[in-house]
Amino acid sequence: METTDRFARLAKEPFSTIDSRGLRVQGGKLREIFARRELLGLLIRRDLQARYRDSFLGFLWTVIRPLIQFLMYYIVLGQFLRAAEGIPDFAIYLFSGLTLYVFFNDMIAGATASILNNSALVKKIYLPREVFPLASIGAAGFMAAVQLGVLLIAALLFRALPSPVQMLWFFPSLLLITVFGLALGLLLSAANVYLRDMQYLTEIVLMLAMWASPIVYSWAMVKDVIARFSLPEWVIEIYAANPLTIAVLGFHKAFWGAGTPENYPEGLGLRMLIATLVGFVLLWIAHRVFTRVQGNFAQEL
Repeated sequence: METTDRFARLAKEPFSTIDSRGLRVQGGKLREIFARRELLGLLIRRDLQARYRDSFLGFLWTVIRPLIQFLMYYIVLGQFLRAAEGIPDFAIYLFSGLTLYVFFNDMIAGATASILNNSALVKKIYLPREVFPLASIGAAGFMAAVQLGVLLIAALLFRALPSPVQMLWFFPSLLLITVFGLALGLLLSAANVYLRDMQYLTEIVLMLAMWASPIVYSWAMVKDVIARFSLPEWVIEIYAANPLTIAVLGFHKAFWGAGTPENYPEGLGLRMLIATLVGFVLLWIAHRVFTRVQGNFAQEL
């Protein structure tokens, strides 16, 4: 009720003055979003409350859902199909990769549908449209924080954590996946306004992205398959250029202490740095595109 009242008060605020294209300079846009941080916080809280509204277990589903998904992959793939063979502490290996993937999936899926889901606000009042995908990404971040807590506890119980220095890989991995999540979230949220099939296409691509990353199998297995079929060297370089793949490998370094050098590509740190820089460039481009097309959101909705 309190959240609804705050939205009602915000809806009565006067319109902001914008130029003929509805654009602001990048720095001004950041200041404008920061000035609306209260609204952003309300949107994040609303997204979290809406996920499990009228649910008896409530936010426990934040832990239950990934755990069930983890058990399914662990039992079916790890034990029945023997994917766990050759991967020590397979449970932690699998859970660390799934935790990062679920965060990436929730960021992209939530941001893609964010403008449509808030069409009433978009049509009634002016506010920086970026707050809607940012709110979805913020809600995904909260869910990921809970799952990270479960992962850390599990790794401690299994005594699978690496040295504290190795755990620092968590930060660049998280930065990399967050930058790409922001960039793709902005692009896809805008595209979904004009092409409503985009959110369904995104679901399929995200499903494929999981199997294109070393989550239920290892990097060493990828190298073995490429060598077995005598594929050219550039095939594995293309595979390693996937930012989700690099970030998952970084999470393995941070939480899976049983890893050896053959479980990671050479120069993982340099690959991660280059991918992060590319991600920031993509984020800048995505925001430029978003600001150019957002002026017609209300008419399209």
